[in-house]
Amino acid sequence: MMHSLRARLLWWVLLPLAAFMVVAGVMAYDAARQTAALLQDNALLASARTIGEDVEWNNGELTADIPPAALEIFESPYQDHVFYKVVVGGDRLLGGTPELALPDDPHATYPVFYDTTLDGQSIRAVAYQRQVYNLGAALPVTVVVGKTQASREGMLAQLWHPQLVRQGLMLVLAVLFVLIGLTSELRPLMKLKDDVADRDPMELDPVRVDHLPTELRPIVDAINQCIARLKLHTSTQRQFVADAAHQLRTPLTLLDTQVECARQYLDDGPALSDALAGIHRTSRKMTEIANQLLLLARAESATASNVPVDMAQVVSSVLEELILAAQRRDIDLGGELGDARALRVAGNEQLLTALVDNLVDNAIRYTQEGGAVTARCRREGDEVVLEVVDNGPGIPAEIRAHVFERFYRGITDVEGTGLGLSIVQRIAQSHGGTVGVAPGEGRVGLIATVRLPAWKD
Repeated sequence: MMHSLRARLLWWVLLPLAAFMVVAGVMAYDAARQTAALLQDNALLASARTIGEDVEWNNGELTADIPPAALEIFESPYQDHVFYKVVVGGDRLLGGTPELALPDDPHATYPVFYDTTLDGQSIRAVAYQRQVYNLGAALPVTVVVGKTQASREGMLAQLWHPQLVRQGLMLVLAVLFVLIGLTSELRPLMKLKDDVADRDPMELDPVRVDHLPTELRPIVDAINQCIARLKLHTSTQRQFVADAAHQLRTPLTLLDTQVECARQYLDDGPALSDALAGIHRTSRKMTEIANQLLLLARAESATASNVPVDMAQVVSSVLEELILAAQRRDIDLGGELGDARALRVAGNEQLLTALVDNLVDNAIRYTQEGGAVTARCRREGDEVVLEVVDNGPGIPAEIRAHVFERFYRGITDVEGTGLGLSIVQRIAQSHGGTVGVAPGEGRVGLIATVRLPAWKD
């Protein structure tokens, strides 16, 4: 199962942040609840004191003239119900709502806040006691004021909801900034990934560590160590192939010469002559394989070059060298070339010559006697296109996908090494190009097409 580093980092950053937001939200809610309760209790106590101040003696009797201001304190859009009760001496009702309950300690000398119910409604109430004096005698008067909780809940919502919205916005902004930060800070890692992924398979230079974060440098150092080992192994392998091909060429050439010399002195003995002829053919094939192996090693070790190469000149020189081989098989060999200045590419002239030589040589080998082979070279946009067209038997569709494999030979009755198209593909890739094969016009013959980036003046 694949995991995103960005998602995991975001998770580990946002998890504690979300926990902090939850704790801060709970604390903010508790603070808002306490504030709303404190404001409500202060309003209740202020109303109770106002009512208590208006309890006085009148003609020897205690009276309670409740002013409107005592109850207007509770005016709100929530239409709370306000109740009050004035009790003298702890048992005589002087005014108000009789059903309004007293606190557990009705004789307390300090304000007592408590919760109760009235007619099924939750009530918050305060009991406030004061002494009323008359002719030196003190009489305790208890004032109880209670109200329903709608305004308290509304005040709690007004205090809490804006904080909840602010914290939500802060969390969204934090997520946004963390994403921006992660994207920015992970950009060197993505660039490192692109640098490694976009490399040519044979580019074995160390990865640059300039401007990389400190945490990424050990990874890059490990990659560079792996590249160094791979480079050493590849270099050793290429050197072995090159040395083997070079060592094979000399004795094979000598063997071919000796066989040719021996055949000149064998006028008799047709069986021996045929055997020597077979040896001669085998030695020539071995020499060709060695040469192709050496060329393949050079192609695989080739690097990009900024030297302009005239493809028109390359094609012309290859056609001149192969004209005799075409004439021996009565093949019409020709070329169609455009403007030489428009057909320049950046690359290695020797390798590009080998590319054209292999394509044309293959076409001559596999085209029947009396056929035709044409090399075309033209400019298409930012590319130089080389086409080698023949009217031979072509390549069946089922084996067309394998023709670029090493030592693969679809038609076995024609002499060859099976390396020609592999070499062509590797040379084309080393020059930033592509190669493909397709049936010719009217599905007759074969068209081998190479596309190379044109030289930019």
